[in-house]
Amino acid sequence: MSYRVFFACVLSLIVITLNAASARAQEPVTCDGISCPTTALRESAVQVSAAHVFGSGADPVRLATNAAPPGPAFFVWHLRTPCTAEDAAAGVSCDSRTRACPQVESRVIQFVIVQRQRLAQEGRVPVEDLAPSSETPVGAAYGPVIVDGGACVDITALNPPPSPGEVFRYFQTLPLPDLSTQQQPPGNALAGLPVVFYTDGPTTQTFTVDIRGFTVDIVATASAFAWDTGDGTVLRTTDPGSPYPDHTISHDYRSGTYTAALTTTWSGTYSVDGGATADVPGTTTTDGPPATFTVLQASPVLTNPFD
Repeated sequence: MSYRVFFACVLSLIVITLNAASARAQEPVTCDGISCPTTALRESAVQVSAAHVFGSGADPVRLATNAAPPGPAFFVWHLRTPCTAEDAAAGVSCDSRTRACPQVESRVIQFVIVQRQRLAQEGRVPVEDLAPSSETPVGAAYGPVIVDGGACVDITALNPPPSPGEVFRYFQTLPLPDLSTQQQPPGNALAGLPVVFYTDGPTTQTFTVDIRGFTVDIVATASAFAWDTGDGTVLRTTDPGSPYPDHTISHDYRSGTYTAALTTTWSGTYSVDGGATADVPGTTTTDGPPATFTVLQASPVLTNPFD
């Protein structure tokens, strides 16, 4: 199968998948220009090179490969993250050059700035009307860098490490525990006396997952708790609470029967192949089993202590 046929097949698959999500894919997204967490490059690299990039800026998705291009190689290609490109192009806003890219199962598609530079040919044949100098060896890059602009590029063939977005999608599917609501006093409670809430489930979980052959270690931490008391109140905390007398979460009830429940928000950190640790760019939630209890109204009763 020729590279042109292969590219056509991959692009057709992507276009078919995109039809249902084309409107969402065109929405602009924010680029974090300081830490640039959207980069999928190893060890804070500023760019990745490709032997050839198929397609043009008019295509919804271009295709990058490290295989030899069909015919002579006229260019060396560089794919730079928007935040890195902003440093190289002063005065250009990162936000204005970034857009959301479609997500296709088993493919890695990211928004990058596509750049290319001419390669010296045998006989010093000009490439796009510019010939190399007599000192430039055959196969060496020469001339100014040509900026094709920003594009969504399928970089699966370059085998990049998992992007934060990929890790987040795995993070959302992890079997995190559904933390249950514990209350004191157990069983029935009394109106006028606070009911203590806490959870005694694990608040930290460690997972190791395989993402396209990369070993990704994820540490999930329960970072926020929403206690639905069952009477219209939601208590929001960042700690799981503790039993009496060290309790930190409590609620006063009127008499009646109530069902309380806990929603836990999980955040996480991850590392790829034992590398630097980064934050998972998003959170997920779990809902624990509810607890139903009755709050009784105490009534004073006079008694004769001598009876």
